[in-house]
Amino acid sequence: MKKKVLTLISLIIIIPLAACATGVADTQTQAVTSGTVSESTTDLTSTETESSLVLEVLTHITAELDPQDTTWNEADMIPITLDGTAILSENASVQVQGSTATITDAGTYALTGTLTNGQIIVDTQEDGMVRLVLDSAAIHNATGPAILVENAEQVMLVLADATENSLSDGTERVTAAVEEDGPNATVYSKADLILYGNGTLIVNGNYQDGITSKDNLLIAGGTYIVTAVDDGIRGKDSLQVLDGYITVQAGGDGLKSDNEEDVTLGYIQVENGQITVIANGDAITAQADVIIAGGEFNLSSGGGSQALLTDDTSAKGIKAVNTITITGGTFQVDSADDAVHANNSILVTDGSFTITTGDDGFHADAVLQIDGGTIAIEESYEGLESAVIMINGGDIHLVASDDGINVSGGNDGSGMMNPAMGHGTRPEPGQRPANGFAQPGTDDTFEYDGDYYLYIHGGYIVVNADGDGVDVNGAVEMTAGTVIVNGPTDPRNGAIDYDATFTLSGGAVIAAGSAGMAQSAGNVSSQYSILINFEQAIPAGTLIHIQDGQENDILTYSPAKLYQSIAFTSPALVRGETYTIFIGGTASGTVTDGLYQVDTYTPGDEYTTLTLSEMITTIGIQGGFRP
Repeated sequence: MKKKVLTLISLIIIIPLAACATGVADTQTQAVTSGTVSESTTDLTSTETESSLVLEVLTHITAELDPQDTTWNEADMIPITLDGTAILSENASVQVQGSTATITDAGTYALTGTLTNGQIIVDTQEDGMVRLVLDSAAIHNATGPAILVENAEQVMLVLADATENSLSDGTERVTAAVEEDGPNATVYSKADLILYGNGTLIVNGNYQDGITSKDNLLIAGGTYIVTAVDDGIRGKDSLQVLDGYITVQAGGDGLKSDNEEDVTLGYIQVENGQITVIANGDAITAQADVIIAGGEFNLSSGGGSQALLTDDTSAKGIKAVNTITITGGTFQVDSADDAVHANNSILVTDGSFTITTGDDGFHADAVLQIDGGTIAIEESYEGLESAVIMINGGDIHLVASDDGINVSGGNDGSGMMNPAMGHGTRPEPGQRPANGFAQPGTDDTFEYDGDYYLYIHGGYIVVNADGDGVDVNGAVEMTAGTVIVNGPTDPRNGAIDYDATFTLSGGAVIAAGSAGMAQSAGNVSSQYSILINFEQAIPAGTLIHIQDGQENDILTYSPAKLYQSIAFTSPALVRGETYTIFIGGTASGTVTDGLYQVDTYTPGDEYTTLTLSEMITTIGIQGGFRP
């Protein structure tokens, strides 16, 4: 196994600046016109915004499988026969003592047969690879690892084609005091370990872990079925999966890398493969970074989204103490805790996600950036949560029992104010606060200088929330994309809820919910918005229809929940144009997420007619702030 430096752009940090050019060009802006979602190109090169991107390049010493490592001369293979309680070998490099065989030299060794209670030890002093070819081999050790690598440059465990192999240990260790983090796995290696081949390996970790390397662990092919009392598969310095079929059932964590001494190590990287994990702890967890470029993942942690956890239990789907970068893959995650969690930042550029979780769908303490992919969060406490969220693309559908998108600080600080971070308390309606908040839509000059930001520069986002649909404990900037919000029905929450400013220059928003906290974009925007607060709640499914003076359909929408307020903005809204708003009626045409591409509309009740003259046009009672 050769080593090389792999450079990855996997950390995006957004530093708030005042009026800096984005340098982003040809961004797709989505507008709702005639009941359809259409696209128009906007050049943002000279657009003034409140953000500047700083990319930090991470480097890892990563393992690369050398083709020379996977080829050998079968005539040079050294046979080791496992015969019940005995081990048979005539080669001087295999030292047999009872039911234990110690391999002392580099080379390729073929293991066949069954060892009912014994051990294979690798302890070489020379450079070179030791290959252990498991050819229908079964090894059980009642008092220690079935395979123990004490010393070697590199060890490759090869699964011979079309064979089934099994390794297991007992529930105890022979020594009275096992060294801390010592040989606690069925396969335990103190050297780099490579798993390779086209056969099958069944591992039962009855003492603690299934497969552990105290150095780097690389899986490059094969089928692995691992059951472990504690962690399933663990590479301390790194765990990399290039390919393979991996199934893990673990009482602790599923896949794990946990070097706490070197900040460049303790990472997990997956290029391809099919990975299924059922873990009482985290399904995939890294002390540093998780980097995923592809593969199929079916992950369950902590008993799934309906399970109850204690305060000190971590049961996340994918977890990194530093960053998570996902550029591809298919993910099915059912987690008791956050589905995807990073203590620092998350970057998603592609991938398909289906998520059910008892906590957050995606949670990053610092920055969550979504550039693409398909995300379906079918069940969550909060769908997306971070101090800074930037959405540049992707198709996102989420359901939340609390806030759909929550921009706030700290871990699990859902919708909570934090005076220690300079954000104070909410002002009374009509008052300009001295602590950083401005009443949205009333102050054109207010500049937010806090820590919490939501940037929407593209994407298609559909939110169904019982709490706030979009809750930002700071400022919002939107230049493109489509946002559709259903809910809340509780007047103490709002479909859109922000504490500082909402600067809107493009995109489309349809937010239907309660009226008690209803907000739209701010007057600092350059695109027109309408906020309608109705006198009474309107049943779910009742159409709201907006048409211009020429009876062109601007919006035909069927909210999924009871609603008393609608916030709407689109590039189709034009200053000086007269619009008529209808409630009810029927429509025919293509419907996507309640939004109609109208063939025909049969009018319901005409609610009102208005002419746009202000950036924000409000009809009905102003929602105001929470008391």
